[in-house]
Amino acid sequence: MIRKLLPPLALVGALALVPVATSSLAAADVDTYKELENFMGVFERVRSSYVEPVDDHTLIKGAIDGMLAALDPHSGYMEGADFQQLKTTTDGNYGGLGLSVTMEDGTVKVITPTEDTPAFRAGLKSGDYITHIDGELLYGLELDQAVEKMRGAPGSRINLTLVRPGRDKPFDVSLTRERIVLRPVKWEIQDGVGIVNINSFSGNVGQQTEAALTAIDKATGGKPLGYVIDLRSNPGGLLDQAIQVSDAFLERGEIVSERGRARQDIERFYAKPGDLAGGRPVVVLVDAGSASAAEIVAGALQDQRRAIVMGEKSFGKGSVQSVIQLDANSALRLTTARYFTPSGRSVQAGGIDPDIYVPQLSDPDYKSRKVVREADLRRHLLSQNKVDDKLLEQADEKDPRFAMTAAELEKKGIKDFQLHYALQTLKRLGGGATRTAAAPAPKRS
Repeated sequence: MIRKLLPPLALVGALALVPVATSSLAAADVDTYKELENFMGVFERVRSSYVEPVDDHTLIKGAIDGMLAALDPHSGYMEGADFQQLKTTTDGNYGGLGLSVTMEDGTVKVITPTEDTPAFRAGLKSGDYITHIDGELLYGLELDQAVEKMRGAPGSRINLTLVRPGRDKPFDVSLTRERIVLRPVKWEIQDGVGIVNINSFSGNVGQQTEAALTAIDKATGGKPLGYVIDLRSNPGGLLDQAIQVSDAFLERGEIVSERGRARQDIERFYAKPGDLAGGRPVVVLVDAGSASAAEIVAGALQDQRRAIVMGEKSFGKGSVQSVIQLDANSALRLTTARYFTPSGRSVQAGGIDPDIYVPQLSDPDYKSRKVVREADLRRHLLSQNKVDDKLLEQADEKDPRFAMTAAELEKKGIKDFQLHYALQTLKRLGGGATRTAAAPAPKRS
């Protein structure tokens, strides 16, 4: 989850204080200056003695990258094309394949594909490893270098070699690059239930969600049985949009709190009066690809007992990144806070546990495919809760409700079992339920 871009002037004011802060630190902490002297010694030695000449910008950028990489997986320094990509991504319009990826042991690992993108349509899954691009080995490259190779002109072809846990051999997938203009919010009506699919939290998702609820209400004559809010494979986005989406379903109460480094660095966000869903039953669908802003919405509606959260344990990214623009072409993305659900739960490295575990039986690989969550990333911030490593999947593994295979479901015309299960639940609840009490209280230890 990230904040809006902070303008360069926001940093200028902070930099004006540096000489004062530096002088006071010099008196209090001589060790800091020794470390800086050590850094400058290495810098000068590399400049003068490395086997080939290296420009100062390359060395300084490498030092900055290394410093931020030592913190957590979500802090980083961006300039040039990377910075422009960040700005266009948060606006919901960017070029690429539609993949969220990370680096693990020198290999690119898929976190989640974004819906309605080339990667999603090609069937890439969370946990897939991308080992080659157009036959070229990726091992050993930095993540930015690998991502850059995946970019290209819209309409150009690219071939990815994948390794998928559970499959014996690597396999190739051919894709066509596109200019990806996300439709972050889509809606439809099935069996009298309004389905709102939110696949990212870019610039105007809150307004689009409100518009979807209004359209569903009009299309059903003001009588929808309830709503499914589909947040599966949603990698997150902007904090203010997560708050606005949550607020659309809440009459009152806290949505999320943000807690920084110091005890007093706490900011709380509350719902305004007016539940646009009219108190009707709500099911929120999540999976291992539901991250960050998506987890804020799921956690808020779960803690406020406004919705039944259904599906699988979410990703577990419970940190806030502030993007500080340094100049016209570079920015610092820095983790500055953790966020907490209304009941005080930290989502970081633990995720949101669904009230009702529902596996995606429509995916034939769901049992053998290893998914990626925040806790699997190197240098992730530790959870501040007691995290139960025993996932709900283990407890419900032999549930007779989930005994059907993907092939059997397909014969019955069920292409998305999790959505099907949510619809059936809402049809049962929506027969007479008009108040939020229809949602059971989450069970927690």
